[in-house]
Amino acid sequence: MATVMEFEDHSKQEIKYTTCYMCACRCGIKVTVEDNKVRFIQGNRNHPINQGVLCAKGSAGIMKQYSPGKLRNPLRRKPGTERGAGEFEEISWDEAINTLTERLAHIRATDPNKLAYFTGRDQMQALTGLWAQQFGTLNWSAHGGFCSVNMATAGLYMLGHAFWEFGDPDWDRTKYFMLWGVAEDHSSNPLKIGLEKLKRHGGKFVGINPARTGYQAIADEWVPIKPGTDGMLALSMVHVLLQNEQFDWDFLLRYTNAPFLVVNTPGKAGDGLILRDAEGHPMIWDIQKESFANGMEAGTAGAMFGEYTAPDGRPVRTVMSILAERYLSDEFSPENASKITGIPAETIERLALEMAHVAFKESIEINVEWTDWAGRKHDKFIGRPVSMHAMRGISAHSNGMQSARAIHLLQVLLGTIDCPGGFRSKAPYPKPVPPAVKPAQHSAPNTPLKSSPLGFPTAPEDLVIDENGQPKRIDKAYSWEAPIANHGLMHMVVTNAVNKDPYAIDTLIFFMANMSWNSTMNTANVQDMLKSKDENGEYNIPFLVVVDAFHSEMVNFGDLILPDTTYLERYDAISLLDRPISEPDAICDSIRHPILQPDRNVRPWQEVMVDIAGRLKFPAFTKENGEPRFSGYKDFIINYERAPGIGFLAGWRGEDGETHLRGAPNPNQWDRYIENQGFFKYHLPESMAFYRFANKEYLELSQRIGFNPTADPIIIELYSETFQRFRLAGMGLYDGPQPKDPVDRERLATYFDPLPAFYEPLEQQRVDKKEYPFFAVNQRPMMMYHSWDSQNAWLRQIIAQNYLYMNRKRGEQMGIVDKSWVWVESHNGKIRVQVKLIEGCQEDTVWTWNAIGKQSGAWGLKPEAAEATRGFLMNHLISELLPAKQGERRLTNSDPITGQAAWYDLMVKIYPAAPGEEGTWPVFPTMKPLPGDTPAPDVLRYHTHKPVNLKS
Repeated sequence: MATVMEFEDHSKQEIKYTTCYMCACRCGIKVTVEDNKVRFIQGNRNHPINQGVLCAKGSAGIMKQYSPGKLRNPLRRKPGTERGAGEFEEISWDEAINTLTERLAHIRATDPNKLAYFTGRDQMQALTGLWAQQFGTLNWSAHGGFCSVNMATAGLYMLGHAFWEFGDPDWDRTKYFMLWGVAEDHSSNPLKIGLEKLKRHGGKFVGINPARTGYQAIADEWVPIKPGTDGMLALSMVHVLLQNEQFDWDFLLRYTNAPFLVVNTPGKAGDGLILRDAEGHPMIWDIQKESFANGMEAGTAGAMFGEYTAPDGRPVRTVMSILAERYLSDEFSPENASKITGIPAETIERLALEMAHVAFKESIEINVEWTDWAGRKHDKFIGRPVSMHAMRGISAHSNGMQSARAIHLLQVLLGTIDCPGGFRSKAPYPKPVPPAVKPAQHSAPNTPLKSSPLGFPTAPEDLVIDENGQPKRIDKAYSWEAPIANHGLMHMVVTNAVNKDPYAIDTLIFFMANMSWNSTMNTANVQDMLKSKDENGEYNIPFLVVVDAFHSEMVNFGDLILPDTTYLERYDAISLLDRPISEPDAICDSIRHPILQPDRNVRPWQEVMVDIAGRLKFPAFTKENGEPRFSGYKDFIINYERAPGIGFLAGWRGEDGETHLRGAPNPNQWDRYIENQGFFKYHLPESMAFYRFANKEYLELSQRIGFNPTADPIIIELYSETFQRFRLAGMGLYDGPQPKDPVDRERLATYFDPLPAFYEPLEQQRVDKKEYPFFAVNQRPMMMYHSWDSQNAWLRQIIAQNYLYMNRKRGEQMGIVDKSWVWVESHNGKIRVQVKLIEGCQEDTVWTWNAIGKQSGAWGLKPEAAEATRGFLMNHLISELLPAKQGERRLTNSDPITGQAAWYDLMVKIYPAAPGEEGTWPVFPTMKPLPGDTPAPDVLRYHTHKPVNLKS
């Protein structure tokens, strides 16, 4: 008797396209849906980001959707119970929103800065920032201050674009690629696609990282550097290039401020500033006319090197003269750099000369006509096929801003910026150096801020401080302590709010920010702070709102919990006004739209914000008659315009939907995106593809569509006059605001070097390195992203416990046995962990995976889950404040320029645990289940129906 075969019943299935949210790549996905359930998820082959490639995280979006850890209803801390006890009661959405709106209305009408609103990896910062600006609070920012602000700021204050969303290597043409401090989850699919191309084309891949994991495992050469010394390595390579005259002379003259003249009057006001004419133009020495000239005037021939006397009698010299004198000194010789970085001098020299050889002996040309900013015609683009990428391994140090600048300087000298084969910009970048937006400085009741809470200072006058020089923001961003804190200092919010420093707040909103666990330094102490009360028995932070989709550790501390949807249940705009998904050859944005209907009483936070904005009558969200301007988030995205014709989505604008990039609102815009598989792509003609900082056609387009205010060329700043202004303020030589505290003056004078510099990380300057001899860092694994996927049943099978990884030879010398338990101790705390000895680790470094450890009972996991009993956090060892110093106020453990959290400056000692001392320590109490929770299953399985053959 013949067997009857069962096949997939496709008649019940529907294919929908949207954007992944399992990490920050925002890949395109193709979702097969059956009976309001996900059948499976694939990559979208047509999408510009991932081109069909999908990682483990993206595929496992199914199990994120069906996690037992999802929040199900709005919650309120039970009256009479203590914060952190996990005692909640369910309330209606009407009650939740009315409660929050009433409280916010009072704050806005009295003192808007009593609201602090800080968001995590929300991917919609243009909306949350607009909301905060309309509310009128200075106290808003996103997660970048504890992640990658150093990378962004270094690029935007030097090149006009930066690593990560701002730029990419030219993967199709590059021949030599250097990766600095990048963990394997970062830019996951695009980077994998790029590395495959590089390898297939025969290019060389050099990985600079203390740990040989992920990408570094396939590098042609792994360079095991000591953490926090990358800036010295880069500047030593600069030394080698200058010493061997291996730099792109023409590129430096045409596109950078290398020939600009700098005032050389040490100890006097104005020293180190650019010499300018009466109209403010930077001056050069024209070697043809043998006279001073406007450096921005086309046709001049500036001297690269030289010292001169200005018409007013002051001595001046070129930027390039200062730069060469600095980096040709013995301080940056490979021999000296080797002592600091742990990399042999001959390796440093060889790597630098290898890159120079590829840049200048293997250069490429693309025969395409283009016009530069001055109207000069060119018949080709010249390419220097050397490219780089860097990320958190650089940025998460207190010297990370200057280290990132040093890496960019290396690229600039080689002429590899936005050229064929080099490091290319992605729309809406490049921007002017720095972008023109200044941070809002003043707030008033019931009044929107005049600009965004975040911006780009260029002088002490732009700081957000009061008449006494004290910070106006709760995180002290844009104060003397962190002057160019472009992403804020999210890691300082709880500490400062509890200490009422610089003032007390009323309400703190955290959206997707796990600030009681892995997103905070000093975890146990921060949990205590969140519960702390003043002398009157009132909470130091009176009201805490937590917005999340999952039962994270942070939920326990909320007074009001607002449950968000998942990324498969809501509308989202991945906007060019925000964190773009553009590629070097195309201007791109994308959307999410509901693939599934929620099975819980949840609402998208975007919808809630638009609703509250209407209720509070924010001007941008309200009609003249006082009624809400927008019916909801979808309507807001369609009809809101930052400027005429410029909205959140760039595709299918105009009433007929046939206009792109700039045009009137289109009522059917969402439908057009959905019809186009959820994304928009505007391919740039090849004549606009390169040298966009000086490409007339592209600069005019960027002005026309609102990327930049003018079509002026974007000058690459090797030497930062902005930094020098702050440095002069620290030296008491600035004609404007100056800090009063000697500590602030010393920090400005020391760290605001106008040229890329290297200095030892701040915490390491204060720690006894004989007592604490090991660098300690963490990385994110490719199959996880922050703590988002800890509840994912499929990904937990790959990793559910982390080890402390240690160099095998070093461990054996210390008598440490593989997989034994050890104590790890810093100046701030200690943890007990299980150690794993490996060869692929720099000998003075230990590291682990980030955020695997969980508090028992969180995320829908069983209390005895491996993440809670064997996984651990390195955060317990880290302090958000620098070690105390006599006569000095406590300072943030951050980059003194940007305020970037210095996660990776940690130094530790390690010793074996005593016999019988096993298991992770410290151990935190098990979190209580939320109302309506069901016990987590022993085995979490998922399928839409009985398994059958897929094809019929």
